[in-house]
Amino acid sequence: MQSLKSPFKGVVNDIRGRAKCYKDDWTCGFRSGIGWKVEHCRNTGFYGHLWNHTLNFGGQPLLIVGVAEPTIIMYTYLYNFAKDRDGLGQELFLAWAGWVCVWTSLLLFLLAIFNAASIINRFTRVAEELFGMLIAVLFIQEAVKGMVKEFEVPKNENSTSEQYQFHWLYVNGLLGVIFTFGLLYTALKSRRARSWLYGTGWLRSFIADYGVPFMVVVWTAMSFGVPRKLPSEIPRRLVAPLAWESASLHHWTVIKDMGKVSPTYIFAAFIPALMVAGLYFFDHSVASGMAQQKEFNLKKPSAYHYDILLLGFMTLLCGLIGLPPSNGVLPQSPMHTKSLAVLKGLMIRRKMVKSAKESIKKKASNTEIYGKIQAVFVEMDSSPVTCVEKELESLKEIILKGEDKGDNKKDTFDPEKIDAYLPVRVNEQRMSNLLQALFVGASVFAMPIIKKIPTSVLWGYFAYMAIDSLPGNQFWERILLLFVTPRRWYKLLEGDHASFVESVPIRYIIFFTIFQCVYFLVCFGMTWIPTAGILFPLPFFVLILVRKYILPKLFNPHHLSELDRAEYEEIAGAPRLSFSQMESPSFGSREVSDSEILDELTTSRGELKVRTVSFREEGHGQGLQIYPDEIVCENESSES
Repeated sequence: MQSLKSPFKGVVNDIRGRAKCYKDDWTCGFRSGIGWKVEHCRNTGFYGHLWNHTLNFGGQPLLIVGVAEPTIIMYTYLYNFAKDRDGLGQELFLAWAGWVCVWTSLLLFLLAIFNAASIINRFTRVAEELFGMLIAVLFIQEAVKGMVKEFEVPKNENSTSEQYQFHWLYVNGLLGVIFTFGLLYTALKSRRARSWLYGTGWLRSFIADYGVPFMVVVWTAMSFGVPRKLPSEIPRRLVAPLAWESASLHHWTVIKDMGKVSPTYIFAAFIPALMVAGLYFFDHSVASGMAQQKEFNLKKPSAYHYDILLLGFMTLLCGLIGLPPSNGVLPQSPMHTKSLAVLKGLMIRRKMVKSAKESIKKKASNTEIYGKIQAVFVEMDSSPVTCVEKELESLKEIILKGEDKGDNKKDTFDPEKIDAYLPVRVNEQRMSNLLQALFVGASVFAMPIIKKIPTSVLWGYFAYMAIDSLPGNQFWERILLLFVTPRRWYKLLEGDHASFVESVPIRYIIFFTIFQCVYFLVCFGMTWIPTAGILFPLPFFVLILVRKYILPKLFNPHHLSELDRAEYEEIAGAPRLSFSQMESPSFGSREVSDSEILDELTTSRGELKVRTVSFREEGHGQGLQIYPDEIVCENESSES
């Protein structure tokens, strides 16, 4: 209620906060040599209308905006409602959609003016992950539908044409399956190129950043390698009118037709507008929150209220010119922020690791080791010491573990694992968003080339977008846990795992996951309801009340806070259990078959592996192959 008494307060505070950073948003981009990555540009696709950030007056420049899948669903419902209605029909559909956008913009203005973004913290991880899962499933759904349509005759096409005969339809469908799964597999592989063993560092990074659009080009080129005896229409390719053709120009004058819509339908447009405004408010706020997660360690203020106000203006503009509005999208927004994460190269890491190793050789205490590492970080970083202490808190905790507890035997800290505890720094600027918006705008003139892309490659890209967004979604990870038998749970502890795996009993994890699955099915099921399906954003707002009033009565507060934790907390994997430990009663019953053990002890050729202790652990030429430079330095110092 306090926010209602102070209209415009949030917008004014956001403008003041961002105004102080506006100049630095530009200079930071130029100082870094325009050091941006276009990983997010490929994800926005060719349909992103980035009006907000093209003008670059947005309050949150790290946010990527575009026409998301929920908007497409909304417009589908609007079209299905209008196409057969007297007084509307296909001719006035865009005009009526324009009135929906007018009402939507008014509602967004009210939300911004009365500080509705203050409730953004009510959208907890449960709501965010459910919505993220819904987007992923909708992308998968479109990919599957597209693959099925490759075997069918398109609507409004002559079924007697040669390319639509059964045998050619079958060939087109099989080629579609090959291109879809080919793009999906190679895109996922290239996305993880940084962890490859082969190639130099810059090459692996280049493949990881640009591999997906490159794979689109590769598979498009391969589609022209089909036998010449096939009809020229196989495989099917994208169909889109060129920007300068009449079919692409009629919507620019849709404002002239808005006066032809009857008053009844104008006021009726308020009902879908209510859902669209709620959807945009939720989707935009969640995308903004995920793009500015605590783990990204951002220094500049957010601007939720101001961005909602600006979103209202852009929705109004899009409606008046016949375009679907754009809003913050997932998973592109957090991927954009992640792509801008920097840490002054590897210089800080190398010096910190070197300092830790030198301290360990001198048998320094854990406190002294951390002091040396902190001094190196302060020396190379421009942040205040108090800020550094807060950022290195997790690193301090892991180094001092054991010593703080007063144990006689201190835990040994491995300097090579220092990466996991270094603070993330993000190059917060506007240049990358402006450039990617300009590139997407320029792609309009590349439509003759874009039309060469097979539709099946697009379905593979949709599937890639969905699958690549799942890692890190704890809802998805807990669904996978449901298929792990209790006797195999020890395998989870051997790898890196979420903290709730150890802190929450398995029965509560299962119960919480089943609740999310049921709620997700309700949300997804609503998207299939004709006309009334436009209400599908409603369950996400109801979830706020469910989370606040119902879930605390079903779960222990500690367990609920662990399962619905704001940040993604991960625990490093434990050492692999020995055979004696597996047989120990304290570890419970474990399922380890003889064949599994045999597979671990033999190569694929059937040779028995001979395991020995690392040369480093024995002290024989420490790091001979891994650190040759250090060995040379040590030998020179010993000779002197």
